[in-house]
Amino acid sequence: MADGTEAHALLAGLAGAGTAPLDLAGAALALASFDRPGVGFGWYRQHLGELADALHGTAASRNSDIAGCAGTLSAVMAERFGYRGDDLTYDDMQNANLMRVIERRRGLPVALGILYIHAARSQGWRAEGLNFPGHFLIRLQAAGGRAILDPFNGGRMLEAVDLRQLLTAIAGQDAGLLPDYYEPVTDKDILLRLQNNILLRAVRQGAFERALSVIDRMLLFAPDHVPLWREAALVNARLERMGAAIEALERFVELAPSSEERHEAAALLQAWRGRLN
Repeated sequence: MADGTEAHALLAGLAGAGTAPLDLAGAALALASFDRPGVGFGWYRQHLGELADALHGTAASRNSDIAGCAGTLSAVMAERFGYRGDDLTYDDMQNANLMRVIERRRGLPVALGILYIHAARSQGWRAEGLNFPGHFLIRLQAAGGRAILDPFNGGRMLEAVDLRQLLTAIAGQDAGLLPDYYEPVTDKDILLRLQNNILLRAVRQGAFERALSVIDRMLLFAPDHVPLWREAALVNARLERMGAAIEALERFVELAPSSEERHEAAALLQAWRGRLN
């Protein structure tokens, strides 16, 4: 995949996948390849196989209950292969590039979560991301039980008190656990969250060309994700590409579910069109 053609085709092929489970790690590698031109996938895919094989080799004698399954998963990922959260350089963009995460064994919660989910699913276990704010967590379902794990912190099992402490650290002492935070997210949502980490940092740094390239790759697999079209419009406008900005905002108006959002976008469209006259 040195020229990106296959990565582009792989991601575009996910556009119609809906909410079905995906080859999550494979898609994340395809996204990573856009920032690593000329780097092949072979070694990384081999490593994904090693994770599955290592878990399979240890799971048989330890998966009598959910605690055993979760403990085996964290032992393989965090202890045997050394995956951990990058506390020291958290905002480094390579923490959201799955190729670099595999090389460095460090990353953001969502990038590490993708690897945990891949390994768990390789055993036939159900694993999914959760809609928890500010910190990506996964839910593992196996052996008739369920557990919430924190891939950033060694795959630690979290109880309600741990989740409460995590939430207040992120959102303040008045924050309360809501049922929505336990809801699963789709694999596409996970990929969007992974890329959003890069997008937000690029915008913050004023790297608008890079931000636009990230948006373009996100639109490959999520062309109906409404906020992306508004973001594409705003970034193009920052780059003084008003024609592209108008086209993106027109698409946003077509897709936006809220009449208020459509009204605000229509007003902005009128102003932008005036700049072209």
